[in-house]
Amino acid sequence: MASSTVENYIKQVYALQFEQGEGGIVGMGDLAASLGVTPGTATSMVKSLANSNHVEYIPRVGVRLLEPGEKLALLVLRRHRLVELFLVKILGMEWHEIHEEAETLEHAISDRLLERIDNLLGNPKVDPHGDSIPSASGKIAKRELIPLNQCDRGQSVIISRIEDQEEGFLQYLESNGLTPGIGVLVSARDGHAGILSVQFADGNQCTMGFPAARKIQVECCD
Repeated sequence: MASSTVENYIKQVYALQFEQGEGGIVGMGDLAASLGVTPGTATSMVKSLANSNHVEYIPRVGVRLLEPGEKLALLVLRRHRLVELFLVKILGMEWHEIHEEAETLEHAISDRLLERIDNLLGNPKVDPHGDSIPSASGKIAKRELIPLNQCDRGQSVIISRIEDQEEGFLQYLESNGLTPGIGVLVSARDGHAGILSVQFADGNQCTMGFPAARKIQVECCD
């Protein structure tokens, strides 16, 4: 089993590549900043990961995952996201307080226990924040999601994923009922002012600025 440090590096490279799009090369400065280490420390670790065939390191350019590294990254994400869902659904924790717990447990949980948790939860496809849970075989579902701020007035959408999982933002969303799985209608949109309003099934409305709406990814209804 890989060390927690190796898993954290691999997972972070995957996350940064995901933000950039498939096949993206992650700059060493970006990787170091996201992990809270110096560029020199990050480079030394990446060179070690390159020697073990987890990543390709391109001097003065950056790093990208190779197949073994992507497989490991998806395994770590599977652990993390299933643990988060377990903490919410079974232990009753709030979705804004589970990340740090899952960060610790993702490195310690066995595959056997993980599959028990998966079965207990009914083999879920997404975690509490709407992130896709990789399958046991290392597959992850592709989804057509767009930021809420790009939706037009009169469009019906389902809130599907929260991009910003900072505690305060999650508390704001929960207090306003803006959680994954909820359907809303974009009832107003003002591009000049940078605000939009959404209407819930019960007729209640919520107004927010584009910066907040940009962090809410939605699926368009047919």
